[in-house]
Amino acid sequence: MSAQKIVSQNAQERKFPMEYTRNIGIAAHIDAGKTTTTERILYYTGVVHKMGEVHEGSSVTDWMEQERERGITITSAAISCNWTNDLGIYSGIEHQINLIDTPGHVDFTAEVERSLRVLDGAVAVFCAVAGVQPQSETVWRQMEKYQVPRIAFINKMDRVGADFSATIESMKKRLNAKAKAIFIPIIEETDGEENFTGMIDLVKMEAVIFDEKDSSGNSFHIAPIPEASIESAEFEREALIETLADSDETLAEKYLEGETVEANFLQSVIRKATIALDFCPVIPGTAFKNKGVQALLDAVVNYLPCPLDLPAIRAEDLQGKELSIVPDDQAKLSGLAFKLMNDSYVGKLVFFRIYSGTLKKGMALLNSRTGKTERIARLLIMKADAREDIEVAYSGDICGVVGLRDVVTGDTLCEKSHPMRLEPPTFPETVISMSIEPKTTADQDKLELGLKRLSEEDPTFFVSTNEDTGQTLIAGMGELHLEIIRDRLFREFKVQAEAGRPQIAYRETFGQSASGEGRFVRQTVENPQYGHACIRVEPLERGAGTVIENKLPEGTIPKQFIQPTLEGIGEAANNGVIASYPVTDFKVTLHDATYNEVDSSEMAFKMAGIFAFKEAMEASQPLLLEPMMQVEVETPDEYQGDIMGDLNRRRGQIQNMSTRGLYSIISASVPLSEMFGYSTTVRSLSKGRASYSMNPESFQPVPENILKQILSANFIN
Repeated sequence: MSAQKIVSQNAQERKFPMEYTRNIGIAAHIDAGKTTTTERILYYTGVVHKMGEVHEGSSVTDWMEQERERGITITSAAISCNWTNDLGIYSGIEHQINLIDTPGHVDFTAEVERSLRVLDGAVAVFCAVAGVQPQSETVWRQMEKYQVPRIAFINKMDRVGADFSATIESMKKRLNAKAKAIFIPIIEETDGEENFTGMIDLVKMEAVIFDEKDSSGNSFHIAPIPEASIESAEFEREALIETLADSDETLAEKYLEGETVEANFLQSVIRKATIALDFCPVIPGTAFKNKGVQALLDAVVNYLPCPLDLPAIRAEDLQGKELSIVPDDQAKLSGLAFKLMNDSYVGKLVFFRIYSGTLKKGMALLNSRTGKTERIARLLIMKADAREDIEVAYSGDICGVVGLRDVVTGDTLCEKSHPMRLEPPTFPETVISMSIEPKTTADQDKLELGLKRLSEEDPTFFVSTNEDTGQTLIAGMGELHLEIIRDRLFREFKVQAEAGRPQIAYRETFGQSASGEGRFVRQTVENPQYGHACIRVEPLERGAGTVIENKLPEGTIPKQFIQPTLEGIGEAANNGVIASYPVTDFKVTLHDATYNEVDSSEMAFKMAGIFAFKEAMEASQPLLLEPMMQVEVETPDEYQGDIMGDLNRRRGQIQNMSTRGLYSIISASVPLSEMFGYSTTVRSLSKGRASYSMNPESFQPVPENILKQILSANFIN
């Protein structure tokens, strides 16, 4: 089968037309092997000539000092590479793959969120021993949210306890994934040990046998399927075709009539079903032992979409009218700034996804959020922490831009003659905060600069000032997140800073429906004021957010007083009546108001809105909410009782228990306030053999006895 026809939307001078471009991300639970897989991809595509290792601190995409010390990915790294398939739909055609390696730790989930917002496809990596883990579920939900077609790579097939079939079943059960193997592993027993010696390609019905003497993974050969595996291979291929027949009528007819299904036709069906989100191809491998990665690269090219394969991107003009953006090098330029980074060589570096048009160095573009013009000083192709200057980038490309001043994550850059806004990525609320102070007066300015730059870079990191104490507060997604921020302040900005004890980001909400009346009346000679507003408030379900709406009958008060009243209500919601935490999950309706033709002002109605909100909240039996975490502990059976007892002492609710090989899996919902220092405790209880993961789950009311402790602590502070 020949490759796709090159369409006219491509500029003639493009080296890689959109048909031969893939924008993909690699996402998974922490320690599933994402970065090791990325390193192997870079090696086999010729970007590097020596494989980097996470445990040695030599991986290309984990280039920050903090990443190399901890052996984890903290920031998503973009890198471009090229790959040519030997066989299949695109055989002999070189493709450009723009790849983003994302973090697995929940504290850095925003990096995954903003990467998936701009990517066309993804590789979900799973551990063959552990199967689907909590953060696997999180990144899968993020892929579903942004409708990202994906391939699954079952990694660590060399490990004791690896179970390819069980991992696919856990994907179906826990993720509701339409997953089927397109390769199955060949496992041979040698000296009582199971070895991953090859794979059977179910599409072409042939075996890929690894050369055990070549540790680089470059040597393997194609062979007939071993006799012992023929029956299982035929069964699995039939199951694959049966699954795909649901999404392709022609394949269904061939299957029902008993016709032979050719490899190229089956490939095209897999590609179509994967792009339509009706199917997820699954490939086994072991990145650490350099097996299966070339098959994964072939699958990326064969089955994941190019920019032209996806639906038009929705946008809106500055008046709110909906627009559709399709990839076209000749169209007006539009793109999304999805990540900022402070680079020691070039300064502020913006990662940019181009959706339409052609971007050239020196162009002046409109930032539709600020209304200001930004000029492109330099264009770069990213090679992790290395950069390559280019003169021009095209539709579907991901590039680095230097020279942008007032740009934040989620900003749309477009041509002045065609202003628009693209949908920005959304991010979870912060759950933890702490105070931070410079050790010396000389550090004050450096601290302010460092915090400003880091908050620009990271949309889940917030800086504020406590009005009562004057303290600087920083808020983020978890203890590790804030620890990394402090470390970066010290290393990158040379700031010596003292941090206070982490504080929980509590929320407040309404206990029941209530009404509130706000009056702001000042009978002064020089500046009399009059504002009066009546509201109804009702609580909403957890996670629903806030709704503030105007239901005043037409003509009740002049229009210029309505918006200030609503703004006053919104401002009052920033500080609740229990302990001044933000108020959430409520609906406010402004239903009545009166005004004075002489004394009324916008400021008076804003104050009336604030007073009405406070009165309604006090009358509603308000609740304090605390963040709950979904905690999953994987422990040897002998420590199960101790760990469950400890979780119960932490006010945890055990939700599920299961076994995975020799390990017990304990799932529990635990208040975040009880989880500080848990990593030390779980190591101590299990002699270092248990591991755990933690994800934000919901906000729930604080028990009465805990509420008293929180209020007394706030009073002392």
